[in-house]
Amino acid sequence: MAKTIIDILVSKNLLTLEGGAAVRKEAREKDAPFDDGLYSRGIKETDVAEAKSMVTGYPVKYLQGVAVPFDVLRDIPEESARHYAIIPLGRHEGFLDIGMLHPEDAASQEALKFIAGRAGLPLRIFIITPDDFQAVLQEYRSLSGEVTKALGEFEKEYEGLGANVKIRRDSTKIVEDAPVTKMMAVMLRHAVEGRASDIHIEPTRANLRVRFRVDGVLYTSLLLPIDVHPAVVSRIKVMTNLKIDETRVPQDGRFHAEINGRFIDFRVSTFPTAFGEKVAIRILDPEAGVATMADLGIEGSNLEKVEAAIKRPFGMILITGPTGSGKSTTLYALLQKLNEERYNIVSLEDPVEYYIPGVNQSQVRPEIGYEFATGLRHIMRQDPDIIMVGEIRDKETAALAIHAALTGHLVLSTLHTNNAVGVIPRLIDMGIDPFLLAPTLIMAVGQRLVRKLCQDSRKAVTIEGALKETLMTEIETMPPAAKKEAEAMLKGEVYQAEVSGICPKGTRGRTGIFEVLTMTPELEKIILSKPSEADIQREVLRQGMLSMKQDGLIKVLKGTIGFEELLEVV
Repeated sequence: MAKTIIDILVSKNLLTLEGGAAVRKEAREKDAPFDDGLYSRGIKETDVAEAKSMVTGYPVKYLQGVAVPFDVLRDIPEESARHYAIIPLGRHEGFLDIGMLHPEDAASQEALKFIAGRAGLPLRIFIITPDDFQAVLQEYRSLSGEVTKALGEFEKEYEGLGANVKIRRDSTKIVEDAPVTKMMAVMLRHAVEGRASDIHIEPTRANLRVRFRVDGVLYTSLLLPIDVHPAVVSRIKVMTNLKIDETRVPQDGRFHAEINGRFIDFRVSTFPTAFGEKVAIRILDPEAGVATMADLGIEGSNLEKVEAAIKRPFGMILITGPTGSGKSTTLYALLQKLNEERYNIVSLEDPVEYYIPGVNQSQVRPEIGYEFATGLRHIMRQDPDIIMVGEIRDKETAALAIHAALTGHLVLSTLHTNNAVGVIPRLIDMGIDPFLLAPTLIMAVGQRLVRKLCQDSRKAVTIEGALKETLMTEIETMPPAAKKEAEAMLKGEVYQAEVSGICPKGTRGRTGIFEVLTMTPELEKIILSKPSEADIQREVLRQGMLSMKQDGLIKVLKGTIGFEELLEVV
């Protein structure tokens, strides 16, 4: 068989005759498959798989990063999968699909007969690549495999209670049960290792769905029997010190855990639904490094404006955008830039998401009356130079922040508006007098987060048709400097996401798109004369402000993000 496969590779000019002879010799001496010898000579895994397919008649199956469901992994134990180099791929059309690395191996073929008998289904064999084989082995050790094991222990322990016995919400024994604790520990660890920002635990009529938000998109990670839902929620409530017996109203709390040697904070919110309580868990890593402005995607004229604004001795800088748009991360990047020994920097946060050495960070606690407004009053007695307020939520906090900016302090904060232009009307609606706002607001930054293309597997697409028309229209409206830069990059093609084994989702990480509004004498006059968003919009166009969409289009032309990913957020 080795000779036949080698002949195929030689006929395709992928291997020389001498190289083929050397591969055969090495395989005989080591009494091992010849695959490693082929790979070491630069033969691609896909080419070897296709050659095996031609010899055996088995089709090749590329997983392309698609995970094998955890219930499928039960069909072949991990030890057998590793030993025989075979993996379950799923049950389709009355068959159990099996992936094989070495279809020529007699021991593996014998093992398949046993597996077919136990499963009670005929088998369909597929050739797979080593990369896909290793990826599935990782699944055995990932969330799915470990939770499956814990769930098996859970079911075994309670099978003696009878098929009709349901798990009670108030069962202390269940709450403290090791399998449930283990399931939660695995979920949390897997979410942290997978760079998830949130975990959603959602009861449905049929099962308990667990989803992770990665790079802004929710993905279903596993489905559990609905019977375990009360036990899982109770376990979370125990960790968070929430009321276990209260299921009718939403509750909020937080807890922290040590995962892989790091202390991670988790913000928990429960919410009653028709099928039981839904739990959302936000993951915060205080020990993670603070990103730089370049890491965030602030560049070009936007970077120049931001760097000029933070050099001002006093005034207010506001970051705006919806929940989850990276506002706090931008604030931390600004604080890191300002963090010098000569400054006393004090922050009020809810919660503290990252620790910055040299910055006095304080977490507000509304449950005991320590809120942003209360904290701001006390900060003023701490001789601050720079103040960071996590969020301006009400008139009182806004008024205190304005007062701090007027009295010689640099104030950084966030505000919920759709764009930078909306900051001014929003503050006025909150009750801030225009004559106080005009001299204090230095800069407003609007932002969104866009999924970045995986640089290892992105695909070039020609700029034509509707895409070309849209790009040309937007470029025409850009400020002169940005227009010139965009036209220079408009070379006939851009990139789009492509799913691969390296990037299962076609994207990896996120970057920001920004618009930066700065205060000018003309804008001050508009603010003092009952401003509307339309009036402010005309002024920012005169300033040459780059909109978020235009900033995103420049990143599309650079190949950092895809056009489709940009349209998801603007």
